[in-house]
Amino acid sequence: MASDINYQDGPDFSRRDESPAEDEPIHSPGSPRQTEYERIGGRTGSSFLQTLIHLLKGNIGTGLLGLPLAVKNAGLVLGPLSLLVMGIVAVHCMNLLVKCAHHLSAKMGKPFLSYGDAVEYGMENVSWLSRHSLWGRRIVNLFLNITQLGFCCVYFVFLSDNVKQVVETANGTTGNCHNNETAVIVPGYDSRLYMLFFLPFIIVLVFIRNLKYLAPLSFVANISMCASLVFIYYYCLTNIPYPINLPLAGRGVDYPLFFGTAIFAFEGIGVVLPLENKMQNPRDFPRVLYLGMGIVTTLYISLGTIGYIGFGEHIRGSITLNLPLCWLYQSVKLLYSFGIYITYALQFYVSAEILIPPAVARCGPRWALMVDLSIRVALVGLTCALAVLIPELDLVISLVGSVSSSALALIIPPLLQIITFHNEDMKRWVMVKDIGISLIGFVGFVAGTYISIQEIVARNSSRHNGTHLQLL
Repeated sequence: MASDINYQDGPDFSRRDESPAEDEPIHSPGSPRQTEYERIGGRTGSSFLQTLIHLLKGNIGTGLLGLPLAVKNAGLVLGPLSLLVMGIVAVHCMNLLVKCAHHLSAKMGKPFLSYGDAVEYGMENVSWLSRHSLWGRRIVNLFLNITQLGFCCVYFVFLSDNVKQVVETANGTTGNCHNNETAVIVPGYDSRLYMLFFLPFIIVLVFIRNLKYLAPLSFVANISMCASLVFIYYYCLTNIPYPINLPLAGRGVDYPLFFGTAIFAFEGIGVVLPLENKMQNPRDFPRVLYLGMGIVTTLYISLGTIGYIGFGEHIRGSITLNLPLCWLYQSVKLLYSFGIYITYALQFYVSAEILIPPAVARCGPRWALMVDLSIRVALVGLTCALAVLIPELDLVISLVGSVSSSALALIIPPLLQIITFHNEDMKRWVMVKDIGISLIGFVGFVAGTYISIQEIVARNSSRHNGTHLQLL
């Protein structure tokens, strides 16, 4: 569930000319003693609970539903343990990003730093990188766009797969939810035709340019997704087989697919700085981060594990595609699909705010609206085209996670800490730790991307050969 915050409206911090320690008091001319976490005015912004809800929304989406298949690729014991380790490391990297942004905003006298700003100003701390600092911002924005538009591609595939299953099994749908019969009853249209069906509806959705008008729909979507998760948990917990005969560790060749899917699920690093900067009391943000991500990680481990146990080696794609063909769980698929449909606009908003303003600034006011809407149509069309080319939900998730989520969540934050604090008596073990995390992220980036692309090519070849044989 994407966050519905405005990424461009960071609240003001008091301006600073020097870089204090994280909790060191500082003084503003003509103002009482204040800490770097206090705002001008000090009474605006989101509350603790509001920020926590936004953080949870920013980390719960389609990636969660793919975790049972991810655990299958890693194994019944290795999978949950790996999710726990990845959760700890991801939270640590989020915290590093916030600390670096605090330090750099104080040093540069800036009230608010985005992820790209932090990397750009961090590179200015290193003499041989300073002339290329603008590329730091551009690289982060590139990965943010890949991530957000990748989410949108996943949403196209998710919508088409789930609605296709509901429509094509309608004649076989019953009121009996005890027998899990998930075979397609009636041959139907290719899932890519369903993507084309959704295309105009999604284009109309992204024409809503102000997020406050999406707020009522977003609220309903969040309720529907939460209700769906309750029913999914209920089914998994009530259908655990005994004894459990599943491999404790998966094949080594499948582990990169687990990595890509798991890191995709930790999709909230892009909202960390905007959320922190919109808090009424930013000093409380570390507690929000640890509490929220603790809940998220627990949710990931529990659903990934019991989902794999409940469906076993036969699980495929999203967990919703494995639910029984009864009206209750068909409704669950439609409810979650509605939530994902609305979430598309929220995830799309991030890329729109990065790409559209520079393009609009280059044209006159007469053409501004036309250029804005044209770019929105083009971006939606691009995500639909990519989804049509790769209509495999699990592989799209793994590929997006390996390519961009690993860079934003694991590779860049530790490197940012090094370039930000390297000349301020940074301890050697901290530098070794940061390099180690970045290297792990880079290995996952390379291996996950390679295996995902290899699997995509193999499945497309198999589908093409199967279609050719049917035609013969």
